[in-house]
Amino acid sequence: MADPIRIDKDALRFCEEVLKTPGGENLLRCFACGTCTASCPVRETDERYNPRRIIRMVLLGMKNEVLRSDFIWLCSTCYTCSERCPQGVHLTSIMRALKNIAVREGIIPPSFRMQAKAIREMGKLYEIEDFDNKKRARMGLPELEKKCPDLEALISQGKLKDIRRATLP
Repeated sequence: MADPIRIDKDALRFCEEVLKTPGGENLLRCFACGTCTASCPVRETDERYNPRRIIRMVLLGMKNEVLRSDFIWLCSTCYTCSERCPQGVHLTSIMRALKNIAVREGIIPPSFRMQAKAIREMGKLYEIEDFDNKKRARMGLPELEKKCPDLEALISQGKLKDIRRATLP
């Protein structure tokens, strides 16, 4: 049997941290009606995915369990939950806030590290192949650059500072 959840100062601090993170401001509006979970397309493919449960875990201060959960990374950001929530809880924004907190804590799934590395190196997720540009030339379209020309400037200005953090081991 699992240990009982204890609400202590650390638990309250996590809830406060989410509330103070951009996107997490409406967390306390949730009254656990389940509309988010019932309308979630991710839930249709994985019955274990339960946005309402994630909110509850945040409210209970289960920081480690929430931030280490695959579920915060599975949100497809379709905004269906936010559009249908009767309380105006922007669950998609809360998921983004939780991901940002996880990144600050260095908790990043390997697949997202690989994506961040690709963006850091090329400015995009997929490499532009010569074939792509030949096809574009046949269609009268301009050639695509292999690397985003403004990428280094954006990173050095701090606009993509989390890319560096996400690519570290």
